[in-house]
Amino acid sequence: MPSPNIVLILADDLGFSDLGCYGSEIATPALDELGRQGVRLSQFYNTARCSPSRASLLTGLHPHQTGIGVLTRPDLPLGYPGTLDPACATIADRLREHGWTTWLSGKWHLAADTATPNDSWPTRRGFDRFFGTLAGCGSYYDPQTLTRQESPATDARDDPDFYYTSAIAREAAGWIDAHPGDRPYFLYLAFTAPHWPLHARPADIAPHAGAFDEGWDVLREKRLARLVEEGIIADGTPLSERDPSQPAWDDADDRAWQARRMETYAAQVRALDDGVRAVLDAIERSGRAEDTIVVFLSDNGASAEELPIGTPEQFAAKDSVLRTGTRDGRPVRPGNTAALEPGPEDTYASYGVPWANLSNTPLRKYKRWVHEGGISTPFLMRWPAGGLAARAVVHDAFQLVDVLPTLLEAAGVPAGPGEGRSMLPALRGGTVEEAALYWEHIGNAAIRVGPWKLVRDHPGRWELYNIDEDRTELDDRAAADPARVAAMARRWQEWADRVGVLNWDTMIERYAAPEQAEE
Repeated sequence: MPSPNIVLILADDLGFSDLGCYGSEIATPALDELGRQGVRLSQFYNTARCSPSRASLLTGLHPHQTGIGVLTRPDLPLGYPGTLDPACATIADRLREHGWTTWLSGKWHLAADTATPNDSWPTRRGFDRFFGTLAGCGSYYDPQTLTRQESPATDARDDPDFYYTSAIAREAAGWIDAHPGDRPYFLYLAFTAPHWPLHARPADIAPHAGAFDEGWDVLREKRLARLVEEGIIADGTPLSERDPSQPAWDDADDRAWQARRMETYAAQVRALDDGVRAVLDAIERSGRAEDTIVVFLSDNGASAEELPIGTPEQFAAKDSVLRTGTRDGRPVRPGNTAALEPGPEDTYASYGVPWANLSNTPLRKYKRWVHEGGISTPFLMRWPAGGLAARAVVHDAFQLVDVLPTLLEAAGVPAGPGEGRSMLPALRGGTVEEAALYWEHIGNAAIRVGPWKLVRDHPGRWELYNIDEDRTELDDRAAADPARVAAMARRWQEWADRVGVLNWDTMIERYAAPEQAEE
């Protein structure tokens, strides 16, 4: 069998149940086809935040081992370097050494310095070609740090119809179409969708008109029912309560505007799906679909962030578009108010807590937390020639460090040292040896051993859940089983010491400094 092509697709801030094949009312036909033809995982975990997840995904290490424990902000001496350690080989490094052509189209967000080419840029971390953004989130119409190879890209300024999600997919599909096929390729397709700001074209929003008028309470119940029908969530799983900070839909103000927020978010998800379709079509045209591995997942749970974060001045300081305005010279208006209808280039909004609660149905919490809603992601893998358990839902628990060894084993490349294990046996319908899973982000911490998960929100106490029986984390067993809590807490601390988790209370001293605006 020829060496497989590998396409690794990453969404940004997509919630656990935001795909049709994971219960959503949002139409995602390309991703649904991908999942239903291949394998879906019901308990795959990321690391709760964008940069740490990307570092872990690409290196097979825990983020603290890569230099990126929080975000791409240099926080030495009290914090992490905030940039990808050159000593940590990426999957692109490994595959290129063994003959793969390597490409990245989309978001990098692993370099503290996005102005001057350096050893943490993708072109120096194993990628032959790069088109995308070096920084994190930003405008979909005029994205900051848009780069081709190591030079600024002018695509957004040259094309009045530029839309970043479509551009990411178009670039990648073009690479596949032009590839001669004498070497396998690795494509890392890293979308910024559907991360805020809520930027979507009117034609993409229009099909979703009225789709969310029933409101978040009814739609959460319907999503849970579909998750059960899809075999992702066990029948009888209770729905976690509506976020206690939010009103019932029937009591909410400005419901037409609230629905418009979710319509715009849905348009961003559908644009992502259309981009995936463009790449899948290119794979079909190449004649190599049978021996092409396609993986899809999200970097963290849905984002409940309301904009602006911090003061308007602090928030504007983080993004050049907020300072310079639109491409045609209009000021950009940040914030979540009913006076600003999201979607156009001159707005900068998010869909906020109530809709993030829908996106993570039926789970608790969001991006940044390590309860299930912060770290659970859809995970799809299709490889027709790879002997996967076709059309299956696999319930084994895995996390990001397991992706690199899985793809390297599939490619026939030695895995080398790392933190994870190959998922291939489970994806082929077999069994894998149980391994403990670990998380830490901004003081929030968790460990999972078998069905048992110990989790805490900083600076709170440990909570204990049996995830096999209680996926929505509603029945805290900590008080009833103190011995298990103590043993698992010790095991988590041993892991934290080994991988270099830093004390969050110490780091807060730096983050609280006036010059440190939220990223």
